Amino acid sequence: MRNLIYIWFDECRTVLRDKGIMIFIFFVPLAYPLLYSYVYTNEVCRDVPCAVVDDCGSTRSREFIQRFDATPDVSVTGVYTNVHEAEELVKRHKAYGILHIASTFDEDLNHGHQTYIGLYCDMSSMLYYKALLLAATDVSLDMNNDIKVAHVGATTIRDEEIARMPIEYKHINLYNPQSGFASFLIPPILMLIIQQTLLLGIGMEMGNTREKNRGSVVPLDVHYQNVMSVIWGKALFYLPLYFIMAIYMATFVNQSFHLPQMGQYATFLAFIVPYLLSCIFFAITLSSFIYRREDCILIFVFMSVIMVFLSGVSWPSSNIPLFWKGISWLFPSTLGMNGYVRIMTMGCNLHDIRDIYLGLWIQVAVYFGVACLVYLKHINKLFHEH
Repeated sequence: MRNLIYIWFDECRTVLRDKGIMIFIFFVPLAYPLLYSYVYTNEVCRDVPCAVVDDCGSTRSREFIQRFDATPDVSVTGVYTNVHEAEELVKRHKAYGILHIASTFDEDLNHGHQTYIGLYCDMSSMLYYKALLLAATDVSLDMNNDIKVAHVGATTIRDEEIARMPIEYKHINLYNPQSGFASFLIPPILMLIIQQTLLLGIGMEMGNTREKNRGSVVPLDVHYQNVMSVIWGKALFYLPLYFIMAIYMATFVNQSFHLPQMGQYATFLAFIVPYLLSCIFFAITLSSFIYRREDCILIFVFMSVIMVFLSGVSWPSSNIPLFWKGISWLFPSTLGMNGYVRIMTMGCNLHDIRDIYLGLWIQVAVYFGVACLVYLKHINKLFHEH
């Protein structure tokens, strides 16, 4: 116990004396959630600029344009004489799509034939494409209903309602009703920030240790002879610190930016403990391979985007090849991101995510064991030589 307390204080002293480590351990977990959440505060794209080419020039085509412009997702920049003129606006990013109404639009409708509306989108941004496509689809469906009512020749208001919608339906997006990008992206990113900052902070601390002790993972100090004291002395410094950081993310950040909070905080607290322990032991294990403090930045930072893709959050895990799915299970962030989303966004309890919860505890045991073996090898070698 005395050795454990000594190592805890030594870890605390090392971190507080190094500005670089303090940035990753204190500043990044506090600032990045606010920064990311603020960037995506608006949740959805509104008033996406769109150019319109109306070759028909009829009353109906003008009505379609007016309804299209009236949707909250689209802002019509103007009606142009030909497609080439509208294409120039898209090339200059003055517009992100072109709505083309054919010259036969009104004539086809008058003769009872099917007509079409052309929509061309700048696919460099999927959010712009989504806004333009949904707006055009909704206006088309709405005008279709009006045309059906006119052809049926309903005599009463109730007849018109039935002609418009023979089968009434309601569309509700579960867990993210506003289809907001922040509500989809930020919750899993919060868990990834925890893992990555631990990797960077503990990795930089290990780089310092190796530089000061001629490549050894621990100093030549009698307090560092017991591997259990070393591992738990380090872990118990980061665990309460990041426990507070996790609560800060789940309360202050979520409430400030109105992110999903359907889960029970007791469930979240029970879930976050194994996640933090798995991240800490994972970071301690990987840090043993860091020889210079700059190495962890080169190795761990670029992995953030990869881990987002492998987690199954941005791309369905069912469509990820089994090999890469197995690789993703090596990282605590995969289970942590999916578990946190299910708790806070979907309102799951621990029983609902028991596979994820058990997986985290397995990672805790595995990475703790691996960390002990790696450090035991270095400690035995160091003290045997002296």
